[in-house]
Amino acid sequence: MNALKSIFSWLGRFLEKARTVMLNLGTAFVLIIITFAIIGGLSSSGPDVTEKDGRVLFIDPIGTVVDQEVFNSDFMFNFGTNSSTDQIQTRDLIALIRAAAEDEEIPAVFIDFSSTGFAGPTTALNIAKELKALRESGKRVIAFNDRLSTSSYLMASQASEVWVHPVGSISVRGLGGMRPYQKELYENLKINFHNYSQGDFKSAVEGNTRTDMSENDRLQREALLNPIWDEMKLLMAEGRDIESGDIQSFADDYVGFFGEAAIGNIAYAKANNIIDGTKSFPEFRQYMIEEFGLDEEAKTDTYKTISYNEYADQMEDDFSESENEIAIITAEGAIMEGEIAQGVAGSSGVVKQIRSAHENENTKAIVFRVNSPGGSIIASEMMRDELFAAKDKRHQCCGING
Repeated sequence: MNALKSIFSWLGRFLEKARTVMLNLGTAFVLIIITFAIIGGLSSSGPDVTEKDGRVLFIDPIGTVVDQEVFNSDFMFNFGTNSSTDQIQTRDLIALIRAAAEDEEIPAVFIDFSSTGFAGPTTALNIAKELKALRESGKRVIAFNDRLSTSSYLMASQASEVWVHPVGSISVRGLGGMRPYQKELYENLKINFHNYSQGDFKSAVEGNTRTDMSENDRLQREALLNPIWDEMKLLMAEGRDIESGDIQSFADDYVGFFGEAAIGNIAYAKANNIIDGTKSFPEFRQYMIEEFGLDEEAKTDTYKTISYNEYADQMEDDFSESENEIAIITAEGAIMEGEIAQGVAGSSGVVKQIRSAHENENTKAIVFRVNSPGGSIIASEMMRDELFAAKDKRHQCCGING
């Protein structure tokens, strides 16, 4: 028995020492990795900063311009997603354009919005107006694209000059779209579709209950889209010193991106001052070299340029601290229950933001920005309830009646 106790006692001491050694080794391994990471960060010279003086600022946002960047979770890192790489916040882009307008070191701005999407047409209008102000500030703005759609041409038309590749494409179309009307399909398939919506302008499901557009749906769509389209046409026309009717004619009669239609569109656009002309990529590169000089630091012959990301890194942040805060909360995308994600204004996430704002003693006001096509009734009510809670708290704390 004593021998057995002795063995177990020895085994216990061995395991204790082994555990201590393993913990020490693990801790040492982690510390070594952290040390090397810190030394590497301190010793690394980092990427060379591109001097902006005399360089053309190249603005070519790739992704979607949104009111507020959102992530698919509350975690700091979103593994397996690239949610932060394809969103450009409107305020960041506006700040960059305004900075370029006042920057005497930047001789010109080159824009290409052919790979840029927008959260909505009004977002595109806001950026176009900033580009218009940039040109009117006296800054030379040059647009060159291999393809131009309605939104990218809206941006390009604000430039001092607009060039398109000879075999590229340009097509300007109005707002709106097409929807299927499937009532006869359901009848032929013996499918019963029950519509419980109420109200004259509740047209979301009429594609399943009608064979054509209702007059009420037409009225509401025209009331929404026509003013926006009129403003877009006016901006395009003013930028090119032509009439809005010229843009409308181009949109009506020259639709298409494919084959000879695209080339025909370019010929019409060139003849009617919708664009200045065409240039191939080598021709445009040589044109820019002649206008702004050869970049002696580049490995190949090219003009002096700086990307908008490099330029943004050199911009100075202008922040001021105050005990009085205004919370800006954005509902971006379809309103649905659950958490916030790209294109989804998740009610749970938005409610958390509203509650966090009104529970903060320093919050003096809440600005609630809604950029959404609509969505769930209950999700909308959840946001509305929390907004009322914030409003009631304001009334209680300040003795406001009504």
